Amino acid sequence: MAQLQVNGLTFFYPGRTVPALDRVSLTVDRGEFLVLCGPSGSGKSTLLRLLKPALSPHGRVEGTRLWEGRPLEALDRREQAQAIGFVLQSPEEQLVTDKVWHELAFGLESLGYSQTAIRARVAEMAAFFGLESWFHRDTASLSGGQKQLLNLAAVMALGPQVLLLDEPTSQLDPMGAQSFLDCLGRVNRELGTTVVLCEHRLEEALPLARRCGVLDGGRLLVCAPPRETAAFLREERHPMAAAMPTPVRVWAATEGVGSCPLTVGEGRNWLADYAQTHPLTPP
Repeated sequence: MAQLQVNGLTFFYPGRTVPALDRVSLTVDRGEFLVLCGPSGSGKSTLLRLLKPALSPHGRVEGTRLWEGRPLEALDRREQAQAIGFVLQSPEEQLVTDKVWHELAFGLESLGYSQTAIRARVAEMAAFFGLESWFHRDTASLSGGQKQLLNLAAVMALGPQVLLLDEPTSQLDPMGAQSFLDCLGRVNRELGTTVVLCEHRLEEALPLARRCGVLDGGRLLVCAPPRETAAFLREERHPMAAAMPTPVRVWAATEGVGSCPLTVGEGRNWLADYAQTHPLTPP
C-alpha cells in the first residue's frame, strides 16, 4: 500500500527560474526502506523536506503530495509530528534539552501524553537503542554519533509511521556511521517503520535498501531495486556509478557479468565464480 506519493512534483525557490525539483513522481510503500542518492545540489534534501510540510522550504510548489491517499498539506501539525519523523544532517541542530532522558521525553511531553505513557515509551526506546548506560548524562557530553543516535531515538519515541533522514551520517566518523545505520536497519526490520534515507555512504546504506533512487538536476533518473539501479547507472555511464559500493564498481568494470553484488561477502563469491571462466592476471 502506498504510504507517501508524489506526482509531477516541481519546486522553485524564490527568485529562481530553474526548478530545484522537476516533475518528480515517486511512491513509497508501507514498511519500505528507500535510499535516495545523487550529486550535491541534485534536490535530495529539497524533496525530503517537501515530504514533511512543517519543514518545507519557502517557494512555489507544483504537483501533488499524498499521505495514504490524502493531500499531505491536509495533515494537522499533531498528526504530522507523530506520523512523519525527520532526522536532520547535523546532530547539534535537533537537540533541545540538556539531559538524555529529557530529550527522549520532550516530544511526548509537547503532545500532552500522560506521565505513565511517557515513562513507558522512554524506557522502551532507551532499551531498544541501548541508551541505558548514558540515560542520565548531559547531552553536551555526548559524542557526535551518540547525539545522532539520541536524535533517532527521540523521534522514534513518538511512534512515527515514516522516518525521513537527510544525510544523518555526514558528520559522523566511520564507526559512528556504521552503528547508526545498523540501528536504522533494525528500526525498519523490527518496528516496521518506513524509512526514506538520503545518504552518501552507500557502502553501508545500499545493502539495507529495498529500492534506490538517483536524483540529478532535480529529476529522478531511476528508482528501482539496488541491483537494477546499479545496472542502469553502468549502462548510462552516469557519474554516480563511481559512488556505488566497491563490489558494484568491480562488477561494473567487468562489463556486468552475472548478478551484481552489493556487499563484500557477495563480492568475494561473485569474484570466485568470475575467476573460473575469466583467468585473472597480475595487475
